[in-house]
Amino acid sequence: MNEFDNLRKQIENFSAIPDSDWELLLPHLHIKTLRKNELFIAESKKANEVGFVISGMLRQFYTKDGEEKTTYFFFENHFVCAYFSCITKKPSLITIEALSDVTYISFPYSILESLYEQSMAWQKFGRRLAEYLGMGLEERMVSLLVQSPEERYLSLLASNKQKIIERIPQHYIANYLGITAVSMSRIRNRVLKK
Repeated sequence: MNEFDNLRKQIENFSAIPDSDWELLLPHLHIKTLRKNELFIAESKKANEVGFVISGMLRQFYTKDGEEKTTYFFFENHFVCAYFSCITKKPSLITIEALSDVTYISFPYSILESLYEQSMAWQKFGRRLAEYLGMGLEERMVSLLVQSPEERYLSLLASNKQKIIERIPQHYIANYLGITAVSMSRIRNRVLKK
C-alpha cells in the first residue's frame, strides 16, 4: 500500500470517499519531510496546511511565560494540523515540533474547505473529524481538571496511547501530564511497588 492509499484508508475510518471525490484531493497531496527539532507550525504563524504522518513523531505545545506546556503527540497515521489557526485564519497559539525526523503527506486546508462544499462525503468526513477532535479535547480537559497526577499517569498507562510511553522522552511525558520529571519518577516508583 502506498502512502496516499494509506491516507485514504485513514480518511475512510471517518467516512467512505468515492473514487470521484478522492480524485479531487489527489492532485493537492505532497510528501514533505521535517528534520528532528524542525517545526511543522510555530506559535504566532498562520497555519494553512494539514499533514498526515507517514513516519516519525511530533509534539504539540503552548508557551506561557517562557514555559512549554505539552498538549499532544502525533505518530504514524495521525493527522497533524493547527486546526484553530486554519479555521479562524488567525495566528497559531500552538507550536508543533518534530521529535524525530518526520515524513508526512501535506495538503492545503483551503482545499479541504472547498471539498466540504463540493461533496457530501467530504462534508461527512469533516464533521466526524471535528467530533473526534472535540472528544479528544474534552477527554484531555477532564484529565487535567479532575484527575490527580497519579491518576493521569495510571490513565495513560491503561489507555490506547502506548506509543507515548514507548517512544516519548520521559521529561515530555511529565510535561504532558502537567507534572515535573521528578514527580513523575516518584509516581512511577510508587506504581511499580503496588
